[in-house]
Formats: sequence, C-alpha cells, structure tokens
Amino acid sequence: MTEKPVTDLPPKGVFEALAREYPVLYLNPDRDDREAFRSVVLRGANPPGKSLSHYRGSSFDALETVETPVGPVRVATLGDRHDFEFVMRGLMAAKDGPRASIPPSQGAAMLTVFNWPRIRAHLAAFPPEEQAAAFNRFTAKKENYTDSLIILSRGPYSGVPASALGLTEEEWLLDSDTIRRFHEITHVICRRQYPDRIDPVRDELIADAVGLFAAYGAFDPEKERLFLGIRDGRYTGGRLENYTDRPEALAKKVDAAIRRIAEIIAGLTAARKAAGPFDLIPPLMETDF
Repeated sequence: MTEKPVTDLPPKGVFEALAREYPVLYLNPDRDDREAFRSVVLRGANPPGKSLSHYRGSSFDALETVETPVGPVRVATLGDRHDFEFVMRGLMAAKDGPRASIPPSQGAAMLTVFNWPRIRAHLAAFPPEEQAAAFNRFTAKKENYTDSLIILSRGPYSGVPASALGLTEEEWLLDSDTIRRFHEITHVICRRQYPDRIDPVRDELIADAVGLFAAYGAFDPEKERLFLGIRDGRYTGGRLENYTDRPEALAKKVDAAIRRIAEIIAGLTAARKAAGPFDLIPPLMETDF
C-alpha cells in the first residue's frame, strides 16, 4: 500500500523536504503575520529567509507516499506535538491566520496545499512573454498546482488515554498510528470519489470506521463513542465538538449513526465483502444514516 517511509533523513530532514515544495513552512507562525503567509501561498513570493529553527524535529518524523484507490498521497508523520501544530498553523495561516489554535483532540489533517515550485518549473519551459498565458492555462486545473498532503502527529488517538481502552501505552500508540493514517486517507478518497456527499460529522464517522477496521479488523462502536465523547446518547465532551457547534443537539443522531455503521460493517464482514479497510467506503458513503 505504501512506499517505505523516509526515516533516514538528517535531523529536520522531513521539514527541509516539505519546505522545498511548500516554502510557506519557512515562515514562523509565532513571528510572521497573516499577510506574509498570504504573499507566499497566494502570490508565490519567496520567504525572506530559509530558517527552520522554529521546528524541533523528532526521531519519529517520516515522509512517505501512500498509494490509494485514488492515486498517490503524500503523508508526513511528525513525532513532536509542537511541530505538528506549527506545520498545521503555517499551512492554514493564509486562510485562518497564523494564530489559529489546533484542538488538543486533533492529531491529523488532510490539507490541500499550493505547490509553487511545480508552477515555476512548468513556466520555465516558456519564454517570458508567454508565461502569463501559460500560468492561466496551468492553474485552470486545480490538480496541476495543488497537492493532497496528510499531516499526522504521534500520540493517543482523539486524545483518549490508553487506560480508557485497557491497553499499554505502546500498544495504543501503535494502534493510534494505524487509525489516524487510514482515517485521513479515507478523507482523501471520499472527497475525490464522492464530492457531492461531503458532510463534516458523517465524514468523521466513516473515516473513524475505516481506521478502526484497519487497526482491529472490526468496528467497535464503543471505541467510536469514546473518541467522539458520547455516552448513553448524550455528549459528554470529546472530538465531536471539533465538527459542529452543537454537539449536544446532535449526540443522539450520531449515536444512532454509530449503531447503523456497526450493522453495515458486521453485514459486510459476514458476507466476506470487506477484504480490506477501504472496501468499507462505498457501502458506507452510499448509505444514509
């Protein structure tokens, strides 16, 4: 499914590799203002410096390309929570501002990122007088100049401690890595294959289901309730509030959706129609719940 992660890079090598393609990462979210980020992201300006001193680096950092049903997707894993939040803030700063906070329960994201080095490489094949027209033609197709980039942190999934699941810390970290990876890849697949059926809460339920199936070979509705913060049909505090401003009002509906997802996956498993985690996506996306 994936190439070997690039883990033998020098210290901060993952950040150097990412910044070569996404120069906005040279900017520091704690220092630079929103206009600096907008200039680099939207207008392709060069950052004033090439410093990566605002990142710490970790032995768990990795960069890889994952083959999916919709093509290759770039995946960066960052072992330090500070680095994860700085990369997230930097990549989203042109839209949300560099001071945007990252919820503690968020450990991953799928982002669409401008790739200005690719644009410049394309324009280099044209004489200066033709580059404006070439730019307009090239950027008329979003896939020409943007990448789907998944950013993963390392830590307990949804901020749930290992003790809540009866697992050791190391067991839960390994399981969390699997859930998180498949969760975010599912978002990429769903957005490309089902662009008209995107709904934030529903998307999270389906992505969690695929992630749990990848980690355990089954969907455990109680784990999903724990991730989202639902108990006895009531919201008690958890990741659900990241996707709606009224988690209390939606708790019963989400709880019913979790039961329906469990029924669908159990049926697919019994009928041997779920050979792999991504096989869950079509039946779940095509069912209303």
